[in-house]
Amino acid sequence: MAIRITRRGALFGASGLAFTAAACSGGPRRPEPEPQTGPFRHGVASGEPDQTSVVIWTAITDDSGGEYIFQLATDDAFEDVVFEEREERTYVTSNEISTFKTLATGLAPGTRYYFRMLHNGISSPIGRTRTLPEGAVSEFKFAVCSCSNYPAGYFNAYREVANTPDLDLVLHMGDYIYEYAADGYASEDAERMDRVVDPLTELFSYGDYARRYALYKSDPDLQAAHAAAPWFMMWDDHETANDAWATGAENHNDGEGEWDERVYNALRAFHDWNPTREPDGQIGSVRLAEIGDLATLAVTESRLSARSQPMDFSNFPIPNDADPDDPANHQAITEWREQEVGRNDREMLGTEQIAAIADAYEAAAGKPWRLLGGQVLLGRVEAPNMMEALPGWLKFIVSRSDDLAWGYIQRSQFDIPFNLDAWDGYVAERERLYNAVRESAGDMIAFAGDSHNFWTNQLTDSAGNRLGFEFGTSSITSPSPFERIPAPGVSFSRIIEAGNADVIRHNDRDKGFVRVTMTPDALEADFVTVSTIKQRGYTAGSDSRWRVTRGQNGLEIEAV
Repeated sequence: MAIRITRRGALFGASGLAFTAAACSGGPRRPEPEPQTGPFRHGVASGEPDQTSVVIWTAITDDSGGEYIFQLATDDAFEDVVFEEREERTYVTSNEISTFKTLATGLAPGTRYYFRMLHNGISSPIGRTRTLPEGAVSEFKFAVCSCSNYPAGYFNAYREVANTPDLDLVLHMGDYIYEYAADGYASEDAERMDRVVDPLTELFSYGDYARRYALYKSDPDLQAAHAAAPWFMMWDDHETANDAWATGAENHNDGEGEWDERVYNALRAFHDWNPTREPDGQIGSVRLAEIGDLATLAVTESRLSARSQPMDFSNFPIPNDADPDDPANHQAITEWREQEVGRNDREMLGTEQIAAIADAYEAAAGKPWRLLGGQVLLGRVEAPNMMEALPGWLKFIVSRSDDLAWGYIQRSQFDIPFNLDAWDGYVAERERLYNAVRESAGDMIAFAGDSHNFWTNQLTDSAGNRLGFEFGTSSITSPSPFERIPAPGVSFSRIIEAGNADVIRHNDRDKGFVRVTMTPDALEADFVTVSTIKQRGYTAGSDSRWRVTRGQNGLEIEAV
């Protein structure tokens, strides 16, 4: 079945929209991008492939109508076109920008294709895509990305994704855009780098969100990554507002309208500007991808369908500066963790998604790998006792310069979770998820974003039984929470590793993504880093590389 070309219409109304090419000091490997002209200034993209179809997407600037032809071929010269869809349109007035996407069908499994749009005889850039394989699969490569804040720096990590040869898929775990105003989060260097966001205000309306996506899609490095491979995308919180849950968000305040309307506007723009299959009601549930006989991937929706309000430390039961030697204080923390953090009714996914994951994993019990794509860290991470671990000079400086960080350091004496917005704030449902995985298939490999840090964790339940391993990707550009504390000679990562038996590797500084290679015998995860995000010239590296195999007692991991 063919889906007709969808023209999204005039996205910005009469307010106008101007684009400029980003500019900054050059680098050893990166020339300045050429100014973007012509109708195709936002690149092309493909996404959500299955064995016989894939979504293809583009946008047209100054769309005044005429002929539109989507083509998909087995060669980049388009001599063997296997899918074509065309349409003629006449407008009374031109649209400033229109987005288009369609579902290319009738394709062969596990096959590389090339795609483009022709508009009045002008070709878009050519993109590469690939359908998912069926049957025997000897190897599958994908990248895991998260957290690209436009004003924070250049998207060098996306360029490195594009440089990855033979990439089958990109798994984007959310925070593709950020909703803040131009003077908001991580914007300190934006003007110098010519990366001030559009619109200048915080995002609320459909037009606001659409303009922000248009800005992101004008970035040449992001365009290159989208053109290199199909993407499987899921939002986290910043596609709507910071620390979102089903009925609100930390960054949705009184006087900012109805939350449901903001979510509708945000998700409509998300689907209009990305190569997604749009679920009923925009939100949907868990998304599944079958990678032949090699793996089943389940991607969760962890923000808008079922999530309870994230906890914070505003209801911490004792003062930050309470006596750590007083047993009554530790008892109060134990009760708080059991009765508040551990409440049985706190949900992130809900029963429907957990049941769908269990069903998918049970059907995939004969495959080597079951993969879980989530947004926030699943593994158990405790805040180490920073009062003991940090040198006195650093505590002195923080106590006088950063009240938020100092309060966290003080509370760390009392056995607290590292991040209550992650699964450590939803421990009862995490146990329900682990039980479902154990009963359906026995194990899994999880992937996460959100934290702006690299992680290798083992996944253990409350009884200490291991369910698998987790690889958390760092950000494309968004700053690590540890960057706010200048601490030469102090490694927060080593402190966190020493204080957590389940944390095998932590990197709190580098930006990049996780490159994964799966075979029937092993899954390897390479933490790809970029040397800088503050200029276009960069060097790619590797923080660490991990191999998971199956031994006599289940999944095993080693550094390689």
